[in-house]
Amino acid sequence: QVQLVESGGGLVQPGGSLRLSCAASGIIFRVYTMAWFRQGPGKERELVAALTSDGDTKSSDSVKGRFTISRDNAKNTVYLQMNSLKPEDTAVYFCNAKGAVGGYDFEYWGQGTQVTVSS
Repeated sequence: QVQLVESGGGLVQPGGSLRLSCAASGIIFRVYTMAWFRQGPGKERELVAALTSDGDTKSSDSVKGRFTISRDNAKNTVYLQMNSLKPEDTAVYFCNAKGAVGGYDFEYWGQGTQVTVSS
C-alpha cells in the first residue's frame, strides 16, 4: 500500500516560520513529482509548489520568495519550508505524488496537516 503522511503543521504568529514534512512509503519515491497543495476555509484547493525528480520547480506567485520545496530521496521525504507566514496562508496543506512506473500512471494524496497563522 501507498502512504503519504504529512506533519509539521500548527499555530504560528504572522511573520513566523514552519517546516512541513511528507513521508512517503510504498512508492519509488525518486521517480515521482512531489507537490504541496493547500485549501483554505471556503476556498478551492490550489497548488503551492511542485518539485520533479529532475529538480525542476514551480510555485504559486503568492508564496514565491517565502516558501521553498525540497526533497530528500534517501529519506523518501518532501519538505515545505514556510517563512514570513501571513494570515492568508492559513489552510490545510496536502502532500501529492504523481509519477509513471512500469507503464502506469499514479497519483496519491496525503490526509493533510493544518496550518493556522494568527496573532
